[in-house]
Amino acid sequence: MNSRINSDPRFPGATILPFDGKMPRIHETAFVAPGARIIGDVTIGPEASVWYNCVLRGDIHRIEVGARSNVQDGSVFHVEGPRPDTDGEPTIIGEDCVIGHMAVVHGCQLEDRAFVGMGAVAMDGARIAEGGMLGAGALLSPGKTIGKGEIWIGRPAKYYRTQDEAQIAKIRFQTERYCKLAQKHLAEVHAAPKD
Repeated sequence: MNSRINSDPRFPGATILPFDGKMPRIHETAFVAPGARIIGDVTIGPEASVWYNCVLRGDIHRIEVGARSNVQDGSVFHVEGPRPDTDGEPTIIGEDCVIGHMAVVHGCQLEDRAFVGMGAVAMDGARIAEGGMLGAGALLSPGKTIGKGEIWIGRPAKYYRTQDEAQIAKIRFQTERYCKLAQKHLAEVHAAPKD
């Protein structure tokens, strides 16, 4: 295997690729599953997890995934690069965030404990405030902001209601579950027979 593609033995089967002189920075306690593609200016924080077949492509701006956040299977993160009218938009994920399966997060920011549901799309310049939720299958249009603790649903996404304590507890549980699950998967990946 080309050592430029993945020289990190912690992540067998994942593609860890430098781009334009920038190598992904992955915390020693993070989990990157086989089949994931991590490219360029990407930082993955402590106990964060990037699951099977995700793509995080930091080629024209940066991507940051905060501590204990999980990016579930098949999700895609990209960025908006600089143009004559803008400096572009990085993708910044805070701590303890949940990104559901097959989500697309493009050039937007999620504050701590934000939630993006399965198959949802968050577009350039959008923001999800602390504890905000973008429901499954929803489309958050460019530049829109989900307020603290709000739930938005639909295509295009619109305000639905504010989360109650039970919903907040479920998200907290999901974050904790994924931290533990990542460690189990990591052990299984390392225990698997090598070719």
